[in-house]
Amino acid sequence: MTANKSSLDFVSLAALDLPSMLIYPAFIFGLFTFLITIFCNVLIIAVIAFSKDLQKPRFLLLVNLPIGDIIATIGFFPQFLISIVTQNRFIHYNACVTQAFFLHIYGCANFLTLSAMAYDRFIAICAPLRYNAIMTPQKVMKFIFWIWFFCFALIFSVFMLLVRVKICRNKIVDLYCNNPSIMKLICSNTTVNNYYGLFTLVVGLGGSNLVVIYTYAQILFTCIKTNQVDAWHKAIQTCGTHLVTFLLLQTFSMFSLVAHRFQNAPAYLRKILGVSILIFPPILDPIIYGLKVQELRLNIVRFLKKRLGSTK
Repeated sequence: MTANKSSLDFVSLAALDLPSMLIYPAFIFGLFTFLITIFCNVLIIAVIAFSKDLQKPRFLLLVNLPIGDIIATIGFFPQFLISIVTQNRFIHYNACVTQAFFLHIYGCANFLTLSAMAYDRFIAICAPLRYNAIMTPQKVMKFIFWIWFFCFALIFSVFMLLVRVKICRNKIVDLYCNNPSIMKLICSNTTVNNYYGLFTLVVGLGGSNLVVIYTYAQILFTCIKTNQVDAWHKAIQTCGTHLVTFLLLQTFSMFSLVAHRFQNAPAYLRKILGVSILIFPPILDPIIYGLKVQELRLNIVRFLKKRLGSTK
């Protein structure tokens, strides 16, 4: 590959620096992680889709999480696994931008989904008698539509601003393509991109955080006001899993952002922190919900028994 071609058409992702003896073990471990992540998330979607007693607002909103997790997993793992075996870290610039686009869609969709789920829990606990009237199937479908429409519109506009400028460098500092790392390849003025990127971060991440904080504050206030053991038990039972999932996504998002700020940190640490948001939430989300939400867990067991029994 010529230097001119690599600088114009291809970019180089951060080196894996794997010893030769670890290449195939790393590939096998990565492939196993990829397959188990896809399986767990597809299982959650299938169980909710085929279980009539899960056709409720809470679970219909929950379907968005595994969809987002599958987008992230497919967007990251195939190219990553191929590069482990081939030790070729070059990727076509258009493919790099496409990967970054879908990975940002994943982050946006999951944050907004968790915000919608927080609102659902807020209504269930703070206005239980009005829950069925407020969280109608039509309203839930509108939530789902606007989550994906808003994310596609927001992220699409970010990348339209990105592709209008030419890159003059070809070394990505991360193990995968994302908007901040691609921005570092541009030598021309990126003021508009920077300000609009900050705007989308405030609107998307900041807005979802405000919704979650507000709803949980109202739930806490309601539990204190009623001062009943049943209210606290219901709040913990219905919100605990959601809160853990939200905090996981927040934590790994912060890890990813921090990885861009501390360039003097050890390279391996920055790589691990940067890629953590694409590995841990997608594999942990379905496990957490599958194990902790009793209604979902029972339906998973019933679904698997039915499918396994039909194959005998």
